[in-house]
Formats: sequence, structure tokens, C-alpha cells
Amino acid sequence: MVVGPKTRGFICTTAHPAGCAANVARQIEYVREQPRFEGVKKALIIGCSTGYGLSTRIAAAFGAGASTLGVAFERPASRTRTATAGWYNTAAFESFAGRDGLYAKTVMGDAFSDAVKEQIIDLIRSDLGKVDLVVYSLAAPRRAVGDVTYNSVLKPVGQPFTSKSLDVAKMEVDTVTIEPATQEEIDGTVKVMGGEDWRWWIDALREADVLAKDATTIAYSYIGPELTYPVYHDGTVGLAKRDLAEAAKAIDAELRAGGGHAYVSVNKALVTQASAAIPVVPLYISILFKIMKEQGTHEGCMEQMYRLLARKLYVPAPELDAEGFLRMDDWELAPAIQEKVNAAWQAISNENLKTYADLEGYRREFYQLFGFEVDEVDYTADVEIGVDIPSIGSAE
Repeated sequence: MVVGPKTRGFICTTAHPAGCAANVARQIEYVREQPRFEGVKKALIIGCSTGYGLSTRIAAAFGAGASTLGVAFERPASRTRTATAGWYNTAAFESFAGRDGLYAKTVMGDAFSDAVKEQIIDLIRSDLGKVDLVVYSLAAPRRAVGDVTYNSVLKPVGQPFTSKSLDVAKMEVDTVTIEPATQEEIDGTVKVMGGEDWRWWIDALREADVLAKDATTIAYSYIGPELTYPVYHDGTVGLAKRDLAEAAKAIDAELRAGGGHAYVSVNKALVTQASAAIPVVPLYISILFKIMKEQGTHEGCMEQMYRLLARKLYVPAPELDAEGFLRMDDWELAPAIQEKVNAAWQAISNENLKTYADLEGYRREFYQLFGFEVDEVDYTADVEIGVDIPSIGSAE
């Protein structure tokens, strides 16, 4: 089958297996070119198939030689439909890890569910004994707890928010007004994106005695600049991230007696499937990328996650801010960068969009999430879409 990109809103509904594999190979090559680091031996990555989770898994495996167990919720190919990008990413990762003699297995299922937690615990017992790193990197739209399904929303709290934004489909500046969330929507977002499930994971692993006493666990968050505060930091997602931070404190208190710790890593803005859905953020990212590339400080997921593990976490004294966060957004929020971003934000319009924003870079990175626009891939060639994940196999 010849596979091309098909988009619907901020989602690409197709993925290219060769392009996804090439992206994974490129990330692995980057890590291999960096100094090796020590500290993580057996890692569980909850949300391992795309973005930060995938890059963390690659950094741990190919930077430290760690065995990695992953959890993802991805769809295999059918006869007429490609698999999701995360499925192809996972297949490529496991294949490359196997060639290097690295342990890598993945459980495909709902990470919020008890069944998946039990399956992971059984695999740790049988294959690894205990894990010493647990990474919580979920970006889900909904969560089922018993018979109740909670949904997350990206909305301001208290009052409407009107701002410039980027129409990703048209690549044009427009104005959006977002109505405030209801209390039910706020509660649902905290339930889906807050820290409750992270705590449940750690509790389940500890009770099953498959978590090393000195284990480290990390969850990922984002704060961003003041211009996005109404829709993010002070909005429904921001409230969920505050709940995540409170969970980190509680988990850290539980692990500290054995020498373990829980951290929240506040990461840089990047093009991800999740960030593309947030009004205002794509325009901000397009401006930010242009400026950081000009300054030579731009990082992708892989560069950031390698720096997190090798230079901020697995060092004699982890580098934390006053609130105890690992700050991977330090280069993004540098005053000199944000001054330039704010000036561009005020000046930008459709007439000067390309002057102030890296539209081509944003568009290219968006399509590369799904394996498209990768230089070394021939997109006119037939490709087999039914790719197996070594530890799982495939299904129609």
C-alpha cells in the first residue's frame, strides 16, 4: 500500500511505518552519539509510544543499557487502515532494542485499568524482579473508573479567554474565544490528567513488591509562559497539573525512607499530538521555535529527555528548582527568549506570519509525528502496513 497523510483537525488519521521507524532510528542514533550514563537499570514507561515517553524509553535503553517495559494504548493495522504512529514507533523500538540485546516488552492496553496494572506486575515479577525507574507519561482524553468515564477538556477557568491562535489546518492566524469550563469539566480533567492514577500505579507496584526500595518515579508536566496561562497554567489542565504536583509530594514521602524519590519534570513546549489540540499553543510554539533555533537552544523530545536523565536526574545531586521540580523548560523560559517571544506575539499577523513564526518547522514536525516528511523515506513506494511488535504480534 502507498501511504500518505490524511488529516482531520489536529489529528493525522494515517501513519507511515517506514517513516516512524526512521524517526525512532534517528533518536537512537542521537543517544548513541552522547556519553553513556548510569543509574537506571530496569525502567517502566507508562505511556511509552510517542513524545516524551518514547524518548525517555530510548534514552534509558540506549543511553544507560536499561531493560524497559512499556505501556501504551495503540491500534494495529487492518487490511485497509494503517496502524497508529505509536504502534509503529513501538515496533521499531523493540526491533532495534532486540538487535542490541536489550530487554524490551510492551503491554498494549488502557493504563488506567486494573487489568493492565496486574499484567505489568506479572511481567516485572517474571522478567525483571523489580523496576528502579517508573515514568508516568500519559496524555489521555478520558479515563474510566469503575462504571464512570471522565473526560478532560482544555478550557479556561472562571471567565472566557480570547486570544490570537494558529489555525493548524490553514496555517493562518485567527482569534479564538474559549468559554470557561464547568465544575464538572474541571473535576473530570483533574481526574484524567491529575495525579491520582500515578499514585495508584506506585501503590500497586509497592504492594506487589516489584518496585525497588530506592526507585525513582517521574511524571511530566508543563507550565509555559504567561501569555498561555489563561488556557493552560490557570485553566483546567493547569489545575490537573497542580494535582499531579501534590501527588509527587505524597509519593516522594512514601519512597524517601528507602532512598527513593518522586519528581515532576516541567518540560519544554513541543509539537505533540496533545499540544496541537490546545488553542493558542501552536502559535506560541511556532514563534518559540523560530527564536530558539536562531539562538541555538532548540531541543526536540529526544534531546530533552537525554538531558533530563543524564544531566539533571542521574547525577550526584538532582537539579531541582525551589518547588522541587526538574526544569527542562529552563531554556524556553529564559528571559531573553521570552522577551523576543512577547515582541513577536504582539506584532504577528497573517501579513508577517512567516517573519515571526517557524510555520514550516511546525508543520514538518507535526507530520513527522506520524512518520511523514522524513527525508530518507520514499513515500511513492508500496509499504507493508501490518507491522508486528515483537513482544505482542499483530492483529486485524
